[in-house]
Amino acid sequence: MAAALGRGLDISLAALRQHDPYISGIVDVASQVALYTFGTAPEKTDVEGTLFVYTRSASPRHGFTIMNRLSMENRTEPITKDLDFQLQDPFLLYRNARYEQRTGIQKETVKNCRHLQANLDWTRH
Repeated sequence: MAAALGRGLDISLAALRQHDPYISGIVDVASQVALYTFGTAPEKTDVEGTLFVYTRSASPRHGFTIMNRLSMENRTEPITKDLDFQLQDPFLLYRNARYEQRTGIQKETVKNCRHLQANLDWTRH
C-alpha cells in the first residue's frame, strides 16, 4: 500500500512539474477541495479537485495548486508572508495581493482544514 501511495505521489509530482519545473517535493495533499469566492456570500467557483502543497527550489520556496477536475484551469498560489490565512468553518480563507476578494478552500471536515492551515502556515516561515 505504501509503495502504491509513493507511486501516486511520484505521478502527481511529475504532473505538477509540467506546470512549474521548480517544484521539488510535495508537503501535503488534500484529495478533494472546492474553491469559493466571498463577496456578500460564499460563491462556488469552477475550481474543484486535489490540492497539493509543495516546496520549490526557487523563490518563492512554497506554493499550492488545486489540480482542477472541472476544467483545464488549475489554481496556483505562491505561499509568501503576504498570503493571509483564516479558518472560518467550514472554509480555510486566504487573501493575497493579487485578489481583492477573499478566497476560501472547502474541505470535507474542519479537522482537515486545521491540518491544511497548519501546513500552509508552516510553509510561510
